[in-house]
Amino acid sequence: MRSPAAAATRLTLAYVAPFAAFVGLMAVEKTLSLPAVWLYPIRFFAVLALLLCFSRPYLSFRATRPAMSVVIGIAVFVIWIGPDLLFGPAYRRHYLFQNAITGAAAASIPVALQSNFWFLAVRAVSCTLLVPVMEELFWRGWLMRWLIDKDFTRVPLGTYTPLSFWAVAVLFASEHGPYWEVGLAAGIIYNWWMIRSCNLADCMLAHAVTNGLLSLYVLRTGQWQYWM
Repeated sequence: MRSPAAAATRLTLAYVAPFAAFVGLMAVEKTLSLPAVWLYPIRFFAVLALLLCFSRPYLSFRATRPAMSVVIGIAVFVIWIGPDLLFGPAYRRHYLFQNAITGAAAASIPVALQSNFWFLAVRAVSCTLLVPVMEELFWRGWLMRWLIDKDFTRVPLGTYTPLSFWAVAVLFASEHGPYWEVGLAAGIIYNWWMIRSCNLADCMLAHAVTNGLLSLYVLRTGQWQYWM
């Protein structure tokens, strides 16, 4: 029989491990300047393996408000690309968005890979299907509850406190570097939807719609900087 401590550790890993692995491997890739052509697929399959190994028993994809989740996902996509379309390239180059802390809005995909069908397919599938699952597990499934009670399982999904709401929104924004302001808007909207729906699957669906539309936009327009 598994001890309570072991069960708690496994449950935490279910929510945290995929995101931690994704971020950790991304840091290794950037620090060592390793080739994305094989490292990104490794990152994809490593996170997928962790989701299947640890997270699968706690995952549900039954959205209770799918139509509204899709609408929210579309709205966040429009918010994401809106400022650049309205104000042009100079907007994103402002020091508020591109500086030593946030970095620059630049393509992370080498030119040689921008026509590699299989690499782009893995990248699009990862962005659309994998990233929303692991990020929602971490941000709104775990951290938003852990900030309320270290035994996060005692906190129902969608529980609101000002600290948990705004801390997660700000940290979610910081994850997106030079796109922090639209990342903040997205974090606020996804947090709000978590509180309204009390269902992680609805947030995953909204997030997947946003990322799926953004992937289509990147592939259609060649605006590779959106794929950081």
